Amino acid sequence: MSVSFPKPLTEEEEKYYINAYENGDEESGKILVERNLRLVAHVAKKYTSQYHTQDDFISIGTIGLIKAVNTYSSSRSTRLATYAARCIENEILMAIRASKKNSSEVSLNVPIGTDKDGNEISLNDILGTDPDAIVDDLDTKIRVSHMLECIGKVLTPREKTVVIKRYGLSGTLPLTQREVASQLGISRSYVSRIEKKALAKLKAALSRP
Repeated sequence: MSVSFPKPLTEEEEKYYINAYENGDEESGKILVERNLRLVAHVAKKYTSQYHTQDDFISIGTIGLIKAVNTYSSSRSTRLATYAARCIENEILMAIRASKKNSSEVSLNVPIGTDKDGNEISLNDILGTDPDAIVDDLDTKIRVSHMLECIGKVLTPREKTVVIKRYGLSGTLPLTQREVASQLGISRSYVSRIEKKALAKLKAALSRP
């Protein structure tokens, strides 16, 4: 069933409600949002994504519309609809980029196997584990040893250094990304990129039979 949106405002109506809103009439702001919802749907139709439905895009785009109404000034040379369309589109694009970024990040909680009792083991369970501390679980000790072996085999020297420092391996204390960056003389964002790439390599190596 298609959604019915309120009719758009005429140019004169738009000017009236913008002026009223700028003078403190909050109800006029709500009207400006409601009467431009059709614009949100129109912009949302242009986008498809594996991460969001059209309804999601309309919800996200509505946030952009609200921001547009809140920041628009009658002194602008463009009409509210033109300005709002850009804000709506920007909000949708930011959501798509954020979803793609999150999906590309390696989750430390992704299962990579099971222990002797059939319980799932994640990368997070292994990283930072001292093999000597798990005296009653030979299977986990083997996995930890395998993980340490993989660190030496699949990671570059810099990736290995970052992972060891970040997760407190080899008897060291775990450090924050900022602390690692300070020690290595690089930016925190660079440490983050190195860490993500290293974890992706480890996950792939540990997932192989």
